[in-house]
Amino acid sequence: MIRIRDPIHGSIRLSPGELMVVDDPVFQRLRAIKQLGFAENAFPGATHNRFSHGLGAMELAGQMFDRLLPEEAGLVPDADRRRLRQIARLALLLHDIGHPPASHASEMAMPLRAALGLACHRPDEHAPQATHEDYTVKLLVDSSVGATISQAFGDDGIDGATIAHLINGRFPDEADKFVVAGIDFCPMLSQLVSGDMDADRMDYLQRDSYFAGVSYGKFDQPWLLENLRVHVADNRAHVALTHRALFAFEDFLLSRYHMFLSVYLHRIPVGYESMLARYYAECPDEFPIPSDPEAYLHVDDIALWSALRASSNPWAQRIVRREGFSVALETNTAEAGFDLTLMRAALTEAGIEHFVSRTSGMLRKPIGVGALPLFVVNRGLGTVQRMDEYSRIFERYAQPAPLLRIYVPPEQKLAARALVRSIGAPALADESELTL
Repeated sequence: MIRIRDPIHGSIRLSPGELMVVDDPVFQRLRAIKQLGFAENAFPGATHNRFSHGLGAMELAGQMFDRLLPEEAGLVPDADRRRLRQIARLALLLHDIGHPPASHASEMAMPLRAALGLACHRPDEHAPQATHEDYTVKLLVDSSVGATISQAFGDDGIDGATIAHLINGRFPDEADKFVVAGIDFCPMLSQLVSGDMDADRMDYLQRDSYFAGVSYGKFDQPWLLENLRVHVADNRAHVALTHRALFAFEDFLLSRYHMFLSVYLHRIPVGYESMLARYYAECPDEFPIPSDPEAYLHVDDIALWSALRASSNPWAQRIVRREGFSVALETNTAEAGFDLTLMRAALTEAGIEHFVSRTSGMLRKPIGVGALPLFVVNRGLGTVQRMDEYSRIFERYAQPAPLLRIYVPPEQKLAARALVRSIGAPALADESELTL
């Protein structure tokens, strides 16, 4: 057992097998993938990487699991408990290995999903562009890290496909590994990876808040963990929270909401992400993102920065020289009362270069078919309810907080703003939003 010092969680313990996975080149690549992309241009301390986030998320997964299935409670046999706990820790450790450079900004340069050759996708699912989640699964089942997992944990029946199934649920041959005494624990474990209150969000909110130097991402983690429970319905285990921790849960959700609006959707990193998107669109062959796992190991922030430095593309040069565009207009599009098409036409006619970004922060994504609900337990009354039925917090913040920004060169900001202010119109045209 070794210990790693972490500024968020203190001492993180790694077993010899987990250390083997951490030392694998696939995970080590995350040292060169910044957690917040271009956010350091607005928050100079935000230079942390997805390597440390993976370690922190793994630590939290272990803590959450220990509250859900305490060892001393004997809810499941020891061998099964150790296996399930290990799967959860590995899933959170590796959940971000597919991330491209500059965080989410480079996903638009990824190839079509079909190029990854993943058998878990149906033919009719091959057309969309691949995402970082697709690359994560690809690396788990078709790279060195999958072999490392098998070497370290194969005796417990854990391999890359086991972790991939927990992440995307598309490896049915692995499903039996999550069933103990007729109860399927896969829903509960998947909620630790991606749910309304998962280890991923719990870590990145605190970590990003710490390194960005803001207070928005803080919440009462110890109280939330203390009040975790397991709820079994139809032989499927789910994450539940006692009613005593409802206010702490609402504070957790609001912390995430405020972090999106103040950090993740800050005008400066969003502007640089928009410029990077234009670079990819104009020079698609200068920094291709390969589908081959071994080649993907060399695709990181360092490689992207080298490509940008070598490029003659004006957007690439602006990014390298930190010559970002300024915001001439920022508005909540739900409240806007102007004609964007008319406004952009006027800016073009005036010779003012510009681009538009539309982003949207949401408290949570809407519950869809197959989504796993968080439950609320009231032990005094002996009741169990879905969180979205027990509390109105989701209803209260069901609508997105959309932001529309018009970016222009700094030297044209005053002229652009004057022009924008001179134009009045009835409604925003051609609205489309990216929900994050």
